[in-house]
Amino acid sequence: MTQQGDSWWDELYDESAPDTGPTASGDTLDDRFDTAARATTDPPGDMKSPPDPDPRTAASAPAPAPASAPVPKSTAPDTAPEPPPVPPAPPVPPAPPVPPAPLTAPVPPAPVPPVPERAPWEAATTGPRTFPAPPPPPPPAPPAEPPTVQVSPDPPEQDPEQEQEPPSAGADPAPTVQVPVPRPRTGFVGGRPPTYEPEPTTLPVARPGELADVVADTVLDGARYGTCTLRAASVRGDSARFRGEPRRDALLTARFGHDEAALVLVAVAAGSRAAEDGHLAAADACRWIAEAVCRSHTRLSEDIRSGRRGDLKSGLHRLTDRTYGKLRVRAAERGLAPDAYTAALRCLLLPADPECRTRVFFGVGGGGLLRLRDGAWQDIEPLLPERAAVTGAPVVGFGSPPPAPSAPEAAEEDDRLTMDLGITTAPGPLIEEPVPPPAEPFRFRASVARPGDTLLLASAGLAEPIRGEPDLARELADRWAGAEPPGLAAFLADTQLRVTGYADDRTAVAVWEA
Repeated sequence: MTQQGDSWWDELYDESAPDTGPTASGDTLDDRFDTAARATTDPPGDMKSPPDPDPRTAASAPAPAPASAPVPKSTAPDTAPEPPPVPPAPPVPPAPPVPPAPLTAPVPPAPVPPVPERAPWEAATTGPRTFPAPPPPPPPAPPAEPPTVQVSPDPPEQDPEQEQEPPSAGADPAPTVQVPVPRPRTGFVGGRPPTYEPEPTTLPVARPGELADVVADTVLDGARYGTCTLRAASVRGDSARFRGEPRRDALLTARFGHDEAALVLVAVAAGSRAAEDGHLAAADACRWIAEAVCRSHTRLSEDIRSGRRGDLKSGLHRLTDRTYGKLRVRAAERGLAPDAYTAALRCLLLPADPECRTRVFFGVGGGGLLRLRDGAWQDIEPLLPERAAVTGAPVVGFGSPPPAPSAPEAAEEDDRLTMDLGITTAPGPLIEEPVPPPAEPFRFRASVARPGDTLLLASAGLAEPIRGEPDLARELADRWAGAEPPGLAAFLADTQLRVTGYADDRTAVAVWEA
């Protein structure tokens, strides 16, 4: 109780005070008890205003004495005279109820030091700066359940002339199931997988001063001109990857000219496996034939669009012979035999004119020229004539050897002195000796493509398994017979379909006709 309540309690139960008898002031024990109960039981958060005191009660109630000075008990007898009346005190408003103190005082929060302001681009003084703020972790996903696809029965046939009502706006759309597209991966055909690993393992050795001759494991390229889509890839073979040898196949794609007169060249060369520098010879062959075609691309493009087959064959034959002549010169510079620094060279010429569908193939050496038409492969490799079936004199300047002198006496007469004048004969004009032909005959084919065809030019490392393994030919036909050409990644995976027993480098150039 408060101090005011304690004084009132002492005055009420003082034995020396006479009984004043009933009073009409309304200040009874019950009223006092109710007031004390409300003061001690109301919750701290209760903002109820106390009831207005009765002015009559406040006026007649005696002023409480201070709690620090209690009134001592009187020893006067019960028959003492009645004390004089106390003058009324001014009305005192009741004190607001005091809430009881809680059992445990709340602990005030620790003061937070002020954070110095920084610009957004300034880093924090401690720890790495992360921006933007990481997103909150996603809620745990419910357990995955296999999607259920319900197949509805076929709807009844309706009259096509009958007008059908459009679906209502509130109708739920049909459920759709999204199937992830698998990533292209290297596979194999046949009864068992090859022994080698499907991915690169060992890199070739690099030497100081020869870093420009380093060959990448894989080359991938593509383009689209006119009505054709080009995909080209060259991959190191499984055996070369295992032994750490460089890729001996070379691939070069280039465009010469602009607009419809442009000409696209794709050159594929395969170096000899027995030669240590076979990869360098293949790269030189591709580069030199590209330089020769670049210098003559205007005339070649006109011949292709005009259909001058004879001019094309003779001109490309001459350019090919010059390329192999340079290879022999390079072999002599390196102190090698001509057959130790050579490569099989196969090329495609594609005009950029959409009105021209002529595709020209030429080259020397083994490989494959295949065409996928109506879902089946056609081997269109030019056939080489038998040596005994070749008739007629060789053509000077296209690989034929120089003509032999008619008689030894004719050669000796050129060096004899003229007896009348006493001088030698004037020297004749300088005639360049024809370039000796390559070891294998020249190949040429010009064909007109049809819409839907796929033309494949391949090195021996891919042409041999296609011809020797029906499963590989069937698998590639199923993948490439579609109307849409594969992307670069898918084409690379297709060319790496492995077959047991074939581990050489693979180079493929495919052309899809729209």
